[in-house]
Amino acid sequence: MFTFCWILLLLFIKGAEVREFNLTECLYKGPERIYHAITDEEFILECVLPSQHHTHMYNNSFLYKSKVLWFWQQKDGEPVKIISNESTNPTQEGNALWFRPIGINASGVYICMIREEIPCLSNIIKVQAKNNANCSDNGRNELSLLIQTGHSISCPGIHCYNHLRRSPVTWYKNGIRVMFQEIRQSLKLMDDKIVLRHIYEQDAGIYVCDYIVCDNSIQWTMRRVVRVKIIARNTVHTPNILSPSGVKTLDVEVGKPLTIECKVFFGFERDFLPMITWYRDNKKSKSEPLLQKPTRIRVKELEGKSFVHVATLREVTERDLNSNFICFAQNSVGNSTGVLKLKRKERDSKEFDAFVSYAKQDSFESDSTFLNEEQFALEVLPEMLENKYGYKLCLLERDILPGGAYTDDIVTAIQQSRRAIIILSPGYVNGPSIFELQAAVNCALEDNMIKLILIKYKSFQEPESLPPIVKKALKILPVVTWKSSNSNSPNKQFWKYMRYHMPVKNTRGLGKNSLKFFSHRLFSMVINSRKVAWRRQQTKK
Repeated sequence: MFTFCWILLLLFIKGAEVREFNLTECLYKGPERIYHAITDEEFILECVLPSQHHTHMYNNSFLYKSKVLWFWQQKDGEPVKIISNESTNPTQEGNALWFRPIGINASGVYICMIREEIPCLSNIIKVQAKNNANCSDNGRNELSLLIQTGHSISCPGIHCYNHLRRSPVTWYKNGIRVMFQEIRQSLKLMDDKIVLRHIYEQDAGIYVCDYIVCDNSIQWTMRRVVRVKIIARNTVHTPNILSPSGVKTLDVEVGKPLTIECKVFFGFERDFLPMITWYRDNKKSKSEPLLQKPTRIRVKELEGKSFVHVATLREVTERDLNSNFICFAQNSVGNSTGVLKLKRKERDSKEFDAFVSYAKQDSFESDSTFLNEEQFALEVLPEMLENKYGYKLCLLERDILPGGAYTDDIVTAIQQSRRAIIILSPGYVNGPSIFELQAAVNCALEDNMIKLILIKYKSFQEPESLPPIVKKALKILPVVTWKSSNSNSPNKQFWKYMRYHMPVKNTRGLGKNSLKFFSHRLFSMVINSRKVAWRRQQTKK
């Protein structure tokens, strides 16, 4: 009958023990069961003693992985093959073989051994092609049941063998036998079906039905697998954007990277095709997409799914402060949006909105009828940017007390400012003030919050002696041109550009009392006194 004799099997116990098994005896004493399976369906074959079938079918415990051995002989007289742990179909899980699906060539004798539990157990699987089963009512192997309703689970193809004597159906769920329990009055076993009068989420699982059929004095077990999924009714609501809900404002630091998250809950849908995205919306550019990362999902199967969708800004800009960031989410019902606005943090460790750098004149008074850059820096800029638009400027002679080292004072003043305004002229690029531009560039490279604004006050030629970092800055940084050097004209376009590059501020002007404090007379007195003290201090050095 079987042409092989002894097979040596190595079972490693503490890395040393060797045991010998005679598979011939196992084959000669006959199979424990003969199973019929249908092609292209899921099938499971367990290594369980007959006495255990009353309560359990299989156990997926990882502890069995090194204890169970499986062998397969496809036809009588052929050699026995070992089914390795690396096999993909069938796969070994716990004390069972799972066929996903089973093929026509999977027929044969299957022998299993479990160290210290089952010395030898054989079963036969006969696989029948589905189109040869001679049965139109083959049933369903996958069911989706609506929660909180009633339904039943039928054993597929059971009516195909009504002409033969058969036993009642035995049901297993996730490897455990299904039996009526007093604590679950809503579950009944009726007419070979599992009747669920009230379906719960826990009813989902893998159901296996077995029944014995007698044909010409031969008994064989018909086994079918049914996967049951519990579903809910489709939502009637649009996505719920949890954050940002409505319109929210987020305090941010300009120049720093920023990650924004959109948290969305989608109600349950059977055919779930969600859409979620971030985009920027402002007056100049509509619906501009952002750099986005894959979505993280948290699934609550019957309630729905929660998404966290992330967009990243490499650094926050003034443009970002003037934009709306919109999270858009859509399902089959409709769409929802959440709006996020960015606001500059009130406390960002900066004392000034802008440090002003310019070429210093030998004397504050000038015989020229034209407005020089020092007057522009000390009179025109404060009058417009401070008195009208509410910015706080850092003017060296006014805001930095004399007595410190010049280079240290410059670097500290720039570090305490959000912007550095550089007033370019021939006297600036050829004089000692060029150090202030170099210091501003270095500070901006170290602190992303610091931005440089170049004002071309007068045309100039770049000297060859300029440091390379300054030459590069003059080429790539934004430049605003002052077109009127002989009067403090409105120059609306110039101030529009300046405000665009300056930190965002409220447009309302200062109060009347504050304006009196910044009157031209008092302002000039403060400037002159600070200027004289500064010049004296520099002369002593």
